Amino acid sequence: MTALELTSPAFDDGERIPAKYGYRAENVNPPLAIANVPDEAVSLALVMDDPDAVEPAGKVWDHWVVWNVPPDRREISENWTPSDAMEGTNDYGEVGYGGPNPPDREHRYRFTLFALDSTLSLPADTDADALGEAMAGHIVGQTQLEGTYPA
Repeated sequence: MTALELTSPAFDDGERIPAKYGYRAENVNPPLAIANVPDEAVSLALVMDDPDAVEPAGKVWDHWVVWNVPPDRREISENWTPSDAMEGTNDYGEVGYGGPNPPDREHRYRFTLFALDSTLSLPADTDADALGEAMAGHIVGQTQLEGTYPA
């Protein structure tokens, strides 16, 4: 079985995320490509976070929380407005995508894609922690794409 994959035509894994996707720039999500979704997946979820924010912010900063993405979706377009999925609240206190905005130095940003064996009934103000709790026991595949963004 081939593993779930998440890539972006805008940047390679471990490489720099283009400036336009930053919070203080165009603040639009980068395009993403999804491949090898497990057959048992009923929905997909996506979390973008910044693990390097722990020192300046006191926590891993959540930039994007998405769930109930149809398992047959193979791409998420740039500046995506989902009509067939739900977006939760990021750590800017906003619903939807909030781009990279490192306060002190270059940070790493993780786009983690989850394949789930169910859909999730969650309110729009759901954050990444609540999504994580709701996904527990339902993850049938997981992958990560990482990029960096300059300070």
